[in-house]
Amino acid sequence: MGNPNRGHALAVDRVRHTYGQGQAAFEALGEISFEVPAGSVACIVGESGCGKSTLMRIMAGLIRPSDGTVSVRGTPIDDVPEDMAMVFQDYGRSLFPWLRIRQNVEFPLKHLDRATRRERAAEALESVGLTGHEGKYPWELSGGMQQRVAIARALAVNPRILLMDEPFASVDAQTREGLEDLLLEIHADLGITVVLVTHDIDESVYLADRVIALGKSPGTVLEMID
Repeated sequence: MGNPNRGHALAVDRVRHTYGQGQAAFEALGEISFEVPAGSVACIVGESGCGKSTLMRIMAGLIRPSDGTVSVRGTPIDDVPEDMAMVFQDYGRSLFPWLRIRQNVEFPLKHLDRATRRERAAEALESVGLTGHEGKYPWELSGGMQQRVAIARALAVNPRILLMDEPFASVDAQTREGLEDLLLEIHADLGITVVLVTHDIDESVYLADRVIALGKSPGTVLEMID
């Protein structure tokens, strides 16, 4: 479990978000505030449509909130933080089908030399149990293995914060359990901060040091459980 005395990796302060304007406006998020201790696993749980994915994209710097701020280690963000990575729910659309597995994992590392890219990719694939599959294409792997590739690609950038938007929702129950255990192993090995969105309460209790429960749309924090 997380250490309550450690510093905060991420802080959400009075964030609100509305899509559109005037009569077409839709309030996705009410006022939301919470903090995620460094090195912990936090789960944001709530029903479909409560704004979980919107909140995740705001934390990732992909969209700007209508109001409020998100801070990473005390510094407000206005873009995607360099030491943050994100894993999306739809692995089928997040991987490039025309690239081999190693190339998919190396894709965000284009700024590095070839040897470093290969080393990072090999380490990331080993951490998710996919050593030996480097030369395959995504469509040659099962859904669970494809999601492992997506996780490996995120880990390859050596993030300090890993965001995961319902990453196990598209796989069967048995595969889901294996991926949950894999995430806990990765967290134990690397000590990174993980923020995961889910609608599954059991999953949040199993994985998280801190559970942040959102209410119905517009999403607000109903309860925070450590």
